Amino acid sequence: MVASDKVSAIVHALGGRCNGSGGMARCPAHRDRTPSLSISERDGRILVHCHAGCSQEAVIQALKCRGLWDSEDHRTRLIVTTYAYTDDKAGLLYEVVRYEPKDFRPRYPDGRGGWIWKKHPRQVLYHLPEVLAAPMVVVAEGERDADTLRSHGFVATTNAGGANAPWLPQYTDALRGREVVLIPDRDQPGRARVKNIARALLGHAAKILMVELEDGKDATDWFNRGHSELEFIAEVEGPEHDQ
Repeated sequence: MVASDKVSAIVHALGGRCNGSGGMARCPAHRDRTPSLSISERDGRILVHCHAGCSQEAVIQALKCRGLWDSEDHRTRLIVTTYAYTDDKAGLLYEVVRYEPKDFRPRYPDGRGGWIWKKHPRQVLYHLPEVLAAPMVVVAEGERDADTLRSHGFVATTNAGGANAPWLPQYTDALRGREVVLIPDRDQPGRARVKNIARALLGHAAKILMVELEDGKDATDWFNRGHSELEFIAEVEGPEHDQ
């Protein structure tokens, strides 16, 4: 038997190794120099046991601080990626954690090696240092789309919270004087979002373009369907967008 995806995710996040249907890793509840935490699954439940003597409650609390254990639904939710938001000097402010099944939660460091699982009091644009250094910035709806665009050579950003999150004055300030390309998701909330952003940027951005990519539901889907960087540039520079 092999370890389940749920067990593997916790083991690998702790730098351990899977062995058969379970795994061993360093216990996050104490200074563990040699792996002493066994992790397994039985009847859909994750089981943890520290062979160095930490209580199960202490281990679970330490896993919670690392975002590896959800008290409400740890049996089915797994962290699949994290999106880091930084200040203008690339110092970490907070993260947006993406789960599978699809869900998102914000967190920021508590200064003691753990996390505070709520929205950071200071909100910034994704990849802020790159945004501040670029003459042209693409604004997508989510972090995944911003990273997809970035992987294709474009400076791209978004704000945490998706289509329903408010566009804050500091986001406009970060884009001041830049050419901004707004890429909506192909749904009503996505289109409404970019219209609100465009209104906020009027008089502040050097140029504002709204480009809806028709072959796919979002930028990631569009590129995954085989479109290229040159095609994206053609979409942005098409005659319908000339001013």
